[in-house]
Amino acid sequence: MRLLFVTDLNYQAAGRRYCDEDIALSGELGEHFHVALCHPQDAATFMDGADVVLVRNTGPVAEHLDAYHAYRARAVELGVPLYTEPIGKGDQAGKQYLVDLTAAGYPVIPTVDDAASIDRLPAAEQYVVKPKQGADSVGLRFVRRAEAETVDEPDVLIQPRIDFGYEVSFYYVDHAFQYALYAPDPSRRWRLELYDPTPADLDFAQRFIDWNAIEHGIQRVDACRTRDGHLLLVELEDLNPYLSLDRTAPDTRTAFVAALVRSLHDYATGESLRYT
Repeated sequence: MRLLFVTDLNYQAAGRRYCDEDIALSGELGEHFHVALCHPQDAATFMDGADVVLVRNTGPVAEHLDAYHAYRARAVELGVPLYTEPIGKGDQAGKQYLVDLTAAGYPVIPTVDDAASIDRLPAAEQYVVKPKQGADSVGLRFVRRAEAETVDEPDVLIQPRIDFGYEVSFYYVDHAFQYALYAPDPSRRWRLELYDPTPADLDFAQRFIDWNAIEHGIQRVDACRTRDGHLLLVELEDLNPYLSLDRTAPDTRTAFVAALVRSLHDYATGESLRYT
């Protein structure tokens, strides 16, 4: 089976080495598939020779938006399985979901998308303003209340700046939990350690996985632990989540790769795609 592995090995991410993760993961997948790596700019061109396309660490799609739309359209045209399944309601569709989930009462960082709605947010010393289509903290800034009340920009989110104890990420293949990692020091987001989730933690993360309703793909649920002990969703990464596999134990990594191989194979040999 032929797998097209879409990655940007030159992308420089703060605190992470995308290229190392993708080189290692593509090598492991090479034991089960015929693997070819390509840049997102070339994905549409090479897609017709693939049985399944795996989108991995490509960086923010805003930096190659035309290519992103092109390879998504080409996947539909050819009927090629694009993995993660491109029907996600999380970061695949921008960050409007944070506004929608706030309004629906989900445990997320309270979020609005216009200054006129700022009274719906908890009072805070500072607020976060960031683009709906952002990633890797591009365009994010911290402002005082007075400035937050005058934000007049299209497609931005406004949130209170939360005082939290740590961030924690839950990693899934399809709907199955794989592992969790956390950053004990809030100022060092990518200095991750193994996290042993409680049943309540897993219930929290699973709620967002179930809401997103993706059958085939990798998802990462990012949350923060508030000072009063609650978890709040920070982000539901369902597009190209960095996996921090170098921070996992060998048996955890082996199990993750095995789950990914099964999922890719099942997806590639399925009878129909839900996005065609």
